[in-house]
Amino acid sequence: MSRTPRQPPQQTTRWYVISLRPSDEHEALRAIAKRYGGALIELSPWSVHTHNNATTRRALADALDATHIVVTSPNAARALHDLHAADQRSDAPSMRSTLRRMDQHWYAVGASTAARLREIGIDEVASPERMTSEGLLDLPSLQQLHGSSVGLITAPGGRGVLAPAFEARGARVLRADIYRREPSTLSRFAIAQVIGLDAPAVLALSSGEALRHVFAQLPDDAATRLRDAHVSAASERLAELARSLGFAEITLAAGPRPEDLLDPAVLARLPGVTLTEPEPRASPGND
Repeated sequence: MSRTPRQPPQQTTRWYVISLRPSDEHEALRAIAKRYGGALIELSPWSVHTHNNATTRRALADALDATHIVVTSPNAARALHDLHAADQRSDAPSMRSTLRRMDQHWYAVGASTAARLREIGIDEVASPERMTSEGLLDLPSLQQLHGSSVGLITAPGGRGVLAPAFEARGARVLRADIYRREPSTLSRFAIAQVIGLDAPAVLALSSGEALRHVFAQLPDDAATRLRDAHVSAASERLAELARSLGFAEITLAAGPRPEDLLDPAVLARLPGVTLTEPEPRASPGND
């Protein structure tokens, strides 16, 4: 007697998240996408590298002497830790043995950066609820800066609105560009994935510079397909940039973290997608 072959289980409707993060920073978005039955397309326009040289370490030492210290990203916090450690190993260190002075005020643009700073010993870090440059500039302690100094720990091209705003408020800005984003060529495979999109997609947008770099490389047919994606923008400024580049479906996320950009409220806007999470496994021995 022949048996009817078992049918494979039906797959949940698939969707995609398009990530513009640096080449080795996709995992958090990938994990969230997988949790809800989606897949990830890596559209990385650059990779991240720390500037480890005497000039950068000197600039960092000057920035660390400021009254207010602003760290703009988790990458900046990681590079800060690495450069401080390298400096302390040198024959003639230019930085203090401890990063924080008691009379200093430390700030992070977002919660992920603040958490990274706490991991490296900066216990008191202020960060805005609205995790953008504009949110940081709204903090009460950064309003009156006349006669004070601000150490801006960042990368070239990053957070371009901060330095002019601090200077307009009377601060002396000591900028240290301690890591760099090196442009990289988009992979042919990722471009082909965008052109061949066969399911709804959400573009996780936390960097305007990254989006511009991507559009500069995409062929016309891929750029047209990318504009069909639903944009989850980390700020109103990024949402406006997306509109100017031809995106029609845009949602303002709560912030730049992966869990903000791929919040279920955002994903629920994707047409035809039903979000399902795996059932929790029963504990052994429990009936």
